[in-house]
Amino acid sequence: MEDNKGEFKLLQRINRRLIQGIRDYRLIEDGDHILIAISGGKDSLALAELMAERVKILKPKFKLSAAHVVMTNVSYESDHSYIQHFIEDLGIPFYLLETSFDPSADKRKSPCFLCSWNRRKQLFELAKTLGCNKIALGHHMDDILATLLMNMTFQGSFSTMPPMLKMSKFDMTIIRPMCLIEEKDLIALSALRAYKKQIKNCPYESETNRKVMGEVLKTLEKISPEARYSLWVSMSNINESLLPRKIDE
Repeated sequence: MEDNKGEFKLLQRINRRLIQGIRDYRLIEDGDHILIAISGGKDSLALAELMAERVKILKPKFKLSAAHVVMTNVSYESDHSYIQHFIEDLGIPFYLLETSFDPSADKRKSPCFLCSWNRRKQLFELAKTLGCNKIALGHHMDDILATLLMNMTFQGSFSTMPPMLKMSKFDMTIIRPMCLIEEKDLIALSALRAYKKQIKNCPYESETNRKVMGEVLKTLEKISPEARYSLWVSMSNINESLLPRKIDE
């Protein structure tokens, strides 16, 4: 009985935060056709499951498609069959794409950047072909806050991944419907649903600044349990009069 009660509370909390994020940032509107980017990890599978439930609601009325991009020259062992069946069982059309990149093509960019860019390019092209106007990514609140801390620390920029980003160059909008959902809840959902883990053997993957900032966020929460919410609110509560400003002579 206690397990059922805990499961109900988890799903209720996740759905409440999903709806709040969609409404607060107007991520979905009538007539949208949204392409969900599926990596095969817990976050993208959770996003697909949650969006499949939302699409059944009468308003707003929108369509879904989903795609998984395979980088043929990077060792990331994704179970294509599992991913395809998972998505199609949700009633979402699924597309499997293949591409590759040359890590020596641009020495100024890291292999991780080049890999990510080429994956995104494939998604943009498919979205255009399908007539989609939005691409949904599986970033959650922890991802966005870790990026905020990372940009402040390493780039000197108060910026992060916004819930909605309009890409004028590609005439496409990126949305992050799980922006208000905490990662710990997605981990619990993954265990509840028994999502199959994908095997990462990427030769370019190492301890990243993002992981370090994730630990910094956990440390801040130990100091103040409300730290993540204060950080989130701070992004829309900027008092420029109390910040240092250079005086032009």
